[in-house]
Amino acid sequence: MSKNVYDKISIKGLEIFANHGVFPEENKLGQKFVINVALYVDTRSAGLTDDLEQSVNYGTVCHQINDFLTANTYKLIERCAEELATHLLVSNPLVQEIDVEIEKPGAPIGLPLETVSVKIHRAWHDVALALGSNMGDTKKYLDDAVQKIDKLKNTKVIKVADYITTKPYGGVEQDDFLNSAMLIRTLFTPNELLNELHKIENEAGRVRTIHWGPRTLDLDILLYDDLVMETNDLTIPHVELHLRDFVLKPLAQIAPWLRHPVYGETMAQMLAKLEL
Repeated sequence: MSKNVYDKISIKGLEIFANHGVFPEENKLGQKFVINVALYVDTRSAGLTDDLEQSVNYGTVCHQINDFLTANTYKLIERCAEELATHLLVSNPLVQEIDVEIEKPGAPIGLPLETVSVKIHRAWHDVALALGSNMGDTKKYLDDAVQKIDKLKNTKVIKVADYITTKPYGGVEQDDFLNSAMLIRTLFTPNELLNELHKIENEAGRVRTIHWGPRTLDLDILLYDDLVMETNDLTIPHVELHLRDFVLKPLAQIAPWLRHPVYGETMAQMLAKLEL
């Protein structure tokens, strides 16, 4: 699930008069801001067809920036940059990644300076999730989870695998599970996404009392782009992804080409090994 390498459309030195700042007079009187944006887009089709619809209209983006920054007021340019990046990514479907820099040449610090700025990089992330349930109306728990994930802020469900019935994993005696997997795109960081998934689990009455025990709903992050990370709360890729056929089967159904960033094998290859 490695990220693609995209082409870049740059907008430099866009001047906008807006009302952002910590001090009340900045919010009331306003000041000049200078905006620099890099849009990461696949421009191949536009280059071959000479069709603007196949690319991003930088003139339209400039007006989007102006309209957004003049319609809102933020104390910090950090917040301003964050909200602007999100707005542009959501408003322009062809943009996959973005750099946003907001310069504040008139920053009231009481000393001479050329400018201060905040520059951030944001992107859509491709994520694979596992879903499971073995208590109550298992299909409804999974159906509800898919709907709630699709309604998360700045998150899109791309594909959901068939639901399959599987035997319990981990040695705890309990009912069979209903399992599935799904692909999503999101602007959430891994930990932000984990928090959102925990909220959905809690709304389904999930109780964490027995490790590998019965549960109304289990949502796990399997892959997040080609990220490899390990913290006290989260390990990506999922530590036992390559050992669990009840995860690999649905994931291989919808994305057999996905490659494990540590072992280098696709989901289809890892599943085939387990089925030997």
